[in-house]
Amino acid sequence: MKSSLINNYRMGGYLLIAIGLINLRYQSDQSGVVTSSLSIVIPGALLLAVTWIPALAKKLESKAAQAVCMVLGLILVAYAVIN
Repeated sequence: MKSSLINNYRMGGYLLIAIGLINLRYQSDQSGVVTSSLSIVIPGALLLAVTWIPALAKKLESKAAQAVCMVLGLILVAYAVIN
């Protein structure tokens, strides 16, 4: 169970990185695209990094951390789509 939960966090991190890079590529003609894309990529990279640090990955197992990560992830995905 633990490894599948961490794997889900990793997939979420990869998702945010991919969406941010796609956003950067397809909106390259707009001003401020680097800032908006990095606001999606950086949290994804941080989430991915946290899953590889055992002490921090242990904290991601709580229900509160799961809820916060889910809400923030959905907000970032919605921001990428709307932006």
